[in-house]
Amino acid sequence: MKSSMWQYTPNNSPLPLPKEPFVCGDSTLYPLEFSLDSTAALTFNELNKSLALAEVDGEALEEFLIARAAPALADRVPILLLGELANPFQLSRLKLGLVPVINVRLQNLCRTYADSLDSRMIRPGIHHITLARSEGWWELTHLAFATLPQIKQMIEWLNNRQHGDWRPVKPNEGMLIIENNSVLSPPPFESLDWDGNNESCSAEEPPPNGPQLDITQVMVPIHTKHGCYDNRGRLIRCVHVGQREFHANYFRRGSSKRWQDILRIV
Repeated sequence: MKSSMWQYTPNNSPLPLPKEPFVCGDSTLYPLEFSLDSTAALTFNELNKSLALAEVDGEALEEFLIARAAPALADRVPILLLGELANPFQLSRLKLGLVPVINVRLQNLCRTYADSLDSRMIRPGIHHITLARSEGWWELTHLAFATLPQIKQMIEWLNNRQHGDWRPVKPNEGMLIIENNSVLSPPPFESLDWDGNNESCSAEEPPPNGPQLDITQVMVPIHTKHGCYDNRGRLIRCVHVGQREFHANYFRRGSSKRWQDILRIV
């Protein structure tokens, strides 16, 4: 597949696409045959061993990387892709080289809009996406395995190639699970309970179908100046509100939660 098949439209909220694991190249997407059925906790060293044997283009992933002079899995670290970077069209435009990507389930964390605008792709601008705690919540996103130079390029792109306020951190709350169900639905909006101070999700979560990972070992980009948008104390979840609807009906400049108030980091 060509990454151009997954054309990113700035007017819409970026979704984690495609729905199956893949390896993203500078112009080509390679389907990655990977799943883990055990629900026992897994270290990243153990995950790397299993991921190295996953098949891509008829080869084991580790052999596939080595044959193309790409860094081995041992030289990569996990990073959550939450927004535009979770779409291979945008990821491939950065010319990072090969980046393996798998599906994961976030628990007690959600993707939400950062309270800032980036006008490079569309005016008045798009809202990049960050991470915030959310009691009882779950949703799908992408976990990539990238080298530190590749991660640096991702952050530089978020910062518009300038010294900026996006930086990679490691969360110290929430849970991360390898997800084998690529069409797992998040909770409906009606399941969110708000008492005027706190928001929680009352929906019953489907049981895990993959192993749990240590989220404190995972990098995630966050905006350290504006944090996320504050909708009168509540969060705007990307799975419920698209980019265009958010900007037209919700966004007001200066209504932000500080990142220290929405996520604890290591």
